[in-house]
Amino acid sequence: MMMRWKYILPLLLVALVLAGCSTQEETKTAEKTEQTDKTIPPNVHPNPITEWNKKHTMPDIDPTAFVHPYATVIGAVHIGKFVCVSPHASIRGDEGMPIYIGDYSNVQDGVVIHALETYDKEGKPIEKNLIEVNGKKYAVYIGNNVSLAHQCQIHGPAYVGDHTFVGMQALIFRAKVGSNCVIEPGAKVIGRNGIITIPDGKFVPAGAVITTQEQADNLPDITEDYPFKNTNKAVVHVNVELAEGYNEMFKG
Repeated sequence: MMMRWKYILPLLLVALVLAGCSTQEETKTAEKTEQTDKTIPPNVHPNPITEWNKKHTMPDIDPTAFVHPYATVIGAVHIGKFVCVSPHASIRGDEGMPIYIGDYSNVQDGVVIHALETYDKEGKPIEKNLIEVNGKKYAVYIGNNVSLAHQCQIHGPAYVGDHTFVGMQALIFRAKVGSNCVIEPGAKVIGRNGIITIPDGKFVPAGAVITTQEQADNLPDITEDYPFKNTNKAVVHVNVELAEGYNEMFKG
């Protein structure tokens, strides 16, 4: 009997040690997973560390705004009051930064907001890729009460003024679009030789391609009989209601 225990005891000790190691490893893995889940949500998370950006920045999202679980918001992004960000929108403040979206604006399904690199390896600003607004510089600036309709792209350097409607599949790149404008579906505003400006109260016809300041200055004015004059007001109202409704449904 003593001979049996001579061989059994060491085996039992080894088994207990292995069981303890396994339990500790499982605990560490669980803690690591829990920590990761808390610090990096799947769709709203900080930018990675890169040669042009040495710090993580979490998006700044007003509690009244709604970001759909299937939308993505990354890095140096500000989202204002009652903004509604719809499914599959992508707002990436990881290359060009910061990105600003004003109060009561909306970012609809499939919209992409991104920007060219705004800082070099030494951390110095790349001025040609920045837009200055009220003394501050941004990669992309979206004003208040702006509608970014389905699948449009705002690629910085870019600015969109208050109460402006950007239609489905339109593109804004190296451009400033004034307030109370309409960019009709499929239109492109691209500054080929630097940033161009669409004056306030103008509209860009569907499918038009604007690449020079001369073209921008000669765009038609929005008049009382323009068919899309009040489109943005209605769209903003709907999306503010959606932001409130979704927040209530998802409980914030």
